[in-house]
Amino acid sequence: MEDQEMQLKVKRVTDKFTESMYVLANEPSVALYRLQEHVRRSLPELVQHKTDMQSWEEQSQGAIYTVEYACSAVKSMTNSSLYFKSIEGLLRQAISVKDHISATQGRSFSEATPPPCPLDTSLLPSSSSSSSSSHLKSCVQG
Repeated sequence: MEDQEMQLKVKRVTDKFTESMYVLANEPSVALYRLQEHVRRSLPELVQHKTDMQSWEEQSQGAIYTVEYACSAVKSMTNSSLYFKSIEGLLRQAISVKDHISATQGRSFSEATPPPCPLDTSLLPSSSSSSSSSHLKSCVQG
């Protein structure tokens, strides 16, 4: 009886040991299978996110380039105020020389037939009290 009992206990121990060895041997492959299953499910979504991010990066790089270009254009415009002041001074000089020439030729001739004015009105000063600029403004308006 002791022999049967001992054989039963040995069988249980060996069965438990065999089961443990089976679980230990198969556990890594089960884990790898679960990982593979997870990757197959989540990979398409991850790829889509990656392509979306690349697209957004390209768009943002384009926007950054556009903003930098606009900033440089604005900076160059602020530096051009010196040139506009110079142009304004030259226009004033030209008007005074023209008035001087008109005065030497006689006032009647310049009032009877006003010369054509090829100047752009945006270049005119906004407020001036000189008679030459008022003549130029009337020439441009007329």
